[in-house]
Amino acid sequence: MSLMSPSNGASVLRHRNFTFYLGARLLGTLAVQMQSVAIGWQVYQMTGSLFDLGLIGLAQFAPFLVLILLAGHVADRFNRRNIIIACLATQLVCGLLLLWFTHAGLSQVWPVFAILVLFGSARAFMMPATQAVLRNLVPTESFGAAVALSSSAFHVAVIAGPVIGGLLYLAGPSTVYLVATALLVLSVLLMARTRAAPQVISTEPATWHTVLEGLRFVWSRPIMLGAISLDLFAVLFGGATALLPAYAHDVLQVGPTALGLLRTAPGAGAALCSVLLTFYPIQRRVGAWMFGGVGLFGLATVVLGLTDNLIIALLALLVLGAGDMVSVYVRHLLVQFETPDEIRGRVSAVNAVFIGASNELGEFESGLTAGWLGLVRAILFGGVATLAVTVLWMVRFPVLSRMDRFPHHEKELAAQT
Repeated sequence: MSLMSPSNGASVLRHRNFTFYLGARLLGTLAVQMQSVAIGWQVYQMTGSLFDLGLIGLAQFAPFLVLILLAGHVADRFNRRNIIIACLATQLVCGLLLLWFTHAGLSQVWPVFAILVLFGSARAFMMPATQAVLRNLVPTESFGAAVALSSSAFHVAVIAGPVIGGLLYLAGPSTVYLVATALLVLSVLLMARTRAAPQVISTEPATWHTVLEGLRFVWSRPIMLGAISLDLFAVLFGGATALLPAYAHDVLQVGPTALGLLRTAPGAGAALCSVLLTFYPIQRRVGAWMFGGVGLFGLATVVLGLTDNLIIALLALLVLGAGDMVSVYVRHLLVQFETPDEIRGRVSAVNAVFIGASNELGEFESGLTAGWLGLVRAILFGGVATLAVTVLWMVRFPVLSRMDRFPHHEKELAAQT
């Protein structure tokens, strides 16, 4: 990492629109994370089924997979800020529905899965718009710091959300859902005050050719394809966090408050790492940093599967989050810097298919594997598979593993000479 002065790293907060965006992202993510703890614990208490924990992820993944490429095209044709506001409002409706069903005495889990399908649909349209709009909120020289701070805000919410959700769950799931909906109201209001720079609006009609333009763009660039697909398979096999309710209950024998701490630990590691990246951004040995981060993610997952000690489990999840943050940072800068604004939504959608949706698919895979192999063996399998993918991708994409600088830095250096 190369040195960046603290004043330069913090100066991105002087951009008013970015600050409003950051606040909306922080509060919206906080609400979703609180809900996630409540949903997981509520469903497991109702059914005691590991498979149902996996279905929580699948219910969000299925609509995401169906809609995400279309959502990328929408993000290129319409105002990205307005799309984000509409999606946050839909998430607010989901929170209100969860509150209503719980207050009415929920006795079956299918209404929860139905709500999560709606949530997954909103998330499909929100993710490419959220990724693409950031490039329109800050100047180029502040973009790296904006990415790190945005990731930091996200992971601060991931840290605080599960802890708050676990504590509030002591008063019942209705309390969690009520507070989460209040936070989503504030998130909508903050995003409504954001004014992004004019984006390059695509005028192409919504045909299969134009919808798939982002996929063709990624496929034609081996560095971008390797980075995105590496995270896909790493997250797919390393989705042990979906099993944390069962891991906390059956292996560590702790309650919902400790579960909140376990859910917090990956976010804490990622947040600490993102703060460092704000002031000491990666500029050299980019490929090595990315593969090292994914390898660390897999190794930490193996340690998690081998321990029944709460402290060691928390440390393993902390390291897991830090390793994941490094790869996310490198991938995000690669995608956003190398993509023209008029197709940034569609390329971000492809990135979301490979990465965002793989979180839910990884949760489903972990639940399914745990049902076949058992809880501990499923976690160990995921960690070992992630390490194997890391080695295989280093061989399959040597141009990525040997990459020294980000491509846009290389172009700047060439222009100077």
